[in-house]
Amino acid sequence: METHRILGILLSICSLSLGQECRQQLLENVDFPGSDIQFVFSPDVDHCQQLCTQHPACLFFSFLRADWTRDNKNFYCYLKTSSSGEPNVRNPVQGITSGFSLKPCSPDSKPCLPQMYPGLDFPGADYKTFFTEDAEECRRACTQDPACQFFTFINDVFTPERIRYKCHLKFSWSVPTLPIVERKAGVVSGFSNKAEPPQGSKPVCQGKLFPNTDIPGNDVLVLLAASPGHCQNLCSAHTVCTFFSFVSKDFKCYLKVNNDAMILKAKDGITSGRPADFCQSDNSWVNVAHEGVDFNGSDIRFELMDDAATCQRTCNEDANCQFYTYVQADFHDSVYRRRCYLKRAITMPAPPKVTKLANAVSGFQLRNCL
Repeated sequence: METHRILGILLSICSLSLGQECRQQLLENVDFPGSDIQFVFSPDVDHCQQLCTQHPACLFFSFLRADWTRDNKNFYCYLKTSSSGEPNVRNPVQGITSGFSLKPCSPDSKPCLPQMYPGLDFPGADYKTFFTEDAEECRRACTQDPACQFFTFINDVFTPERIRYKCHLKFSWSVPTLPIVERKAGVVSGFSNKAEPPQGSKPVCQGKLFPNTDIPGNDVLVLLAASPGHCQNLCSAHTVCTFFSFVSKDFKCYLKVNNDAMILKAKDGITSGRPADFCQSDNSWVNVAHEGVDFNGSDIRFELMDDAATCQRTCNEDANCQFYTYVQADFHDSVYRRRCYLKRAITMPAPPKVTKLANAVSGFQLRNCL
């Protein structure tokens, strides 16, 4: 019961964004202290504002710019919320820019990020490196590689000389990941069926699945997934995943890497398979409604609906909704009956860290700008 009460409070906070005005202005040298949800890294305030916009609960933010000098927290983007929907305090502070979520502004769910960042490094998340002529060519390589979300290029005067002209392609999730998946009577969960754009001329394929089969070992990442098809989608989106195993009992999706051997072992309750490497993955799994399964958290808002099918259609029609949970009319707590919770996760390119580095240039792919 306590869990439901807290969830209700959070959802009332998130729903405030629906009634707010569109406020695109940025407040330079103004801090909104407190009310933090989490902090993430951003190379500039525009990127920080986009992260706040995609975060389901963020209503406003404060960004510590490159000229921030009080400590070494440059490029920290603090995502914030409050019960009133407004910052509790506004303080004049040099080196901080604050602003508001663009949720009320009908934002693009895949924002274009064309800015180049000389003197900044996006350390970590590398999956491929090679040498290019300049930063523009590095960005073109990133844009043409579906796995690449951002990059760092080392220019022609960098020291040591042996890594000059090196282009580092980097990965972050471009498909939504679920924070919590758990069994709960009286609820139905599922995904938006908005189709991804075709991956060039690749044909659609079903993808090979091995029911009641485990591929033990070689794990590189464990995520939560709703079904074998969803787990396969996550493996296909990852840069190095060569096969996966999905455990239906606890909804765990084990992404694995081994280019030398794939050893299959019979085991009940586990489905294994390979990613869709050379074709466009069949996304029929998104149409499945999972009865008795809750996608807890990541709520944008809730609306009252008559059934789960209407809830899914509402999610399909909302550009920001990626997945949903519907509370059925016979749910044990009458307060939450017939609620359709629309949900999303951050899927825009987001580096794990941003640091200053002389003679480096970083940036993002331009696929969203086409």
